[in-house]
Amino acid sequence: MSMRLLILGGTSEARALAAATMARFGARLDVITSLAGRTQSPARPAGRVRVGGFGGAGGLAEYLRAERIGLMVDATHPFATRIKANARAASAAAEVPLVALDRPQWRTEAGDRWIVVEDAAGAARAAKALGRRIWLTLGASGLADFAALTDKWFLVRRVDPPETRVNLPNHEIIVGRGPFSEDDERAIIVRYRIDALVTKASGGQASAAKLAAARSAGIPVVMIRRPDAPCGATVDSVEAALDWLAGRLAD
Repeated sequence: MSMRLLILGGTSEARALAAATMARFGARLDVITSLAGRTQSPARPAGRVRVGGFGGAGGLAEYLRAERIGLMVDATHPFATRIKANARAASAAAEVPLVALDRPQWRTEAGDRWIVVEDAAGAARAAKALGRRIWLTLGASGLADFAALTDKWFLVRRVDPPETRVNLPNHEIIVGRGPFSEDDERAIIVRYRIDALVTKASGGQASAAKLAAARSAGIPVVMIRRPDAPCGATVDSVEAALDWLAGRLAD
């Protein structure tokens, strides 16, 4: 009988892990990926999929018990702090082994002009001195902190068109789903005459091209620091997560 694996997903790493798990372990693992449901047409991972929240740590623990989940991988976005904390609590409550797939941090390279801040409010303060045309790649969160910068013009990239009005004084919204190439990102910087980029320290390769484009264009990057990861078992690659699963299956 196969063991059930729950992947808390929504990232490129989660999709890669679902496909690689099915390829490596076949029928030994029944793969279920959970998506939060915040995007209109999410990229669908291999295996089974559930969409929607769990209702906090208690709801996730109940799901683990009810669905007889044997293993869990938290492959959510590095800034998804709430679900990460809920996963740790639910893992302990339901006694389901958990590992976090925490993508590697970005590192500065020669030519980078990073300004590292703690949060979106700090990013807005830093942006005051960085020219007039600012590119925001923050998703839906954090945009309100820039609303008071009425002398700025903002380019906002979203995965889906916003369902409600974006509260920014002067802005344009572009819609696109990564990964993007460095040429793509450099073309945006040139086309919109961008003076500075504001982003989160998400890490990984899927969205790193914008940093290379900013480096080659010589523009500053305001980088919102990644939150500390919860304590517990952690791996930094899909391959390491597969090895963790293999070890658990062998036990």
